[in-house]
Amino acid sequence: MLTLFGHPFSSYTWKVLIPLYADGTEFEFRQVPENQDNYAELKQIWPFGRFPLLLDNDEAVIETTCIIEHLQAHHPGRNTWIPDGELGRRVRFLDRFFDLYVQGNMQPAVNQALRPEGMGDAYGAEQGRKNLHVAYDWLEANLPDGAWVAGDTFTLADCAAAPALFYADWVEEIGDGRPKLKAYRRRLLAHPQVARVVDDARPYRPYFPLGAPDRD
Repeated sequence: MLTLFGHPFSSYTWKVLIPLYADGTEFEFRQVPENQDNYAELKQIWPFGRFPLLLDNDEAVIETTCIIEHLQAHHPGRNTWIPDGELGRRVRFLDRFFDLYVQGNMQPAVNQALRPEGMGDAYGAEQGRKNLHVAYDWLEANLPDGAWVAGDTFTLADCAAAPALFYADWVEEIGDGRPKLKAYRRRLLAHPQVARVVDDARPYRPYFPLGAPDRD
């Protein structure tokens, strides 16, 4: 039995839900942190209390990329999330790019908005915003001609890209000056499993400290 601890508004939870839904994998979802019993169980398993976390019987799998690797190895479905060979290495790099250079640069601005007055890091938030535009420009210059970020097949890299670009565009708009990246984000949001997680998260949009735009 697979159990996933996470939250419907969490970008990294989305990253794992997308392949679970796409493969039709059966699992139990335990929402945290609002459900205190679920959250207490999560912290017993992983003292940091970070999510998502996958529990496969008694084995805890932590961190999103590791969870998707585990699913592909032990609960394979109709999709190959991490291909073999050179394409697989490209997919892994792009997965890291979206986690570190898109989500990583977006997060300081979100943290700044969440923290009490005088406890934030305005400089770090501003640098993150600037570096987010650097990441956008790199993607605009390096997106392939295929539908997805590594070519014609939806992979782990797209699972990372969907939540990263969804929320990053709320912090700093991609804009009309990056037509390839803007079109890629639009394709991601039209993907059935991505659309599903976006819709499931709508009730929680007031959680976003910078305000959620009406356009998505």
